[in-house]
Amino acid sequence: MPIAKITGHGLLAIALAVAVLWACFVGEQLILKRSHARRAQVMRDLRQMQLQRRTVPASSPVPDSPGRSSTTVG
Repeated sequence: MPIAKITGHGLLAIALAVAVLWACFVGEQLILKRSHARRAQVMRDLRQMQLQRRTVPASSPVPDSPGRSSTTVG
């Protein structure tokens, strides 16, 4: 003698809820995988930019040209 009976609609609702739950789980895993790949790419790009960066001091001296004298007229 059953206490409760699950109808066809109830089984369908349970199956749909389980399917949505699994879809959320799979979607989350895909998002995490993409975000980890993106973070790794950003870190590689930052390292490459730091290696390529060449800083020139703002007060670097300008070399004298051959036709220019280095004496000042006073």
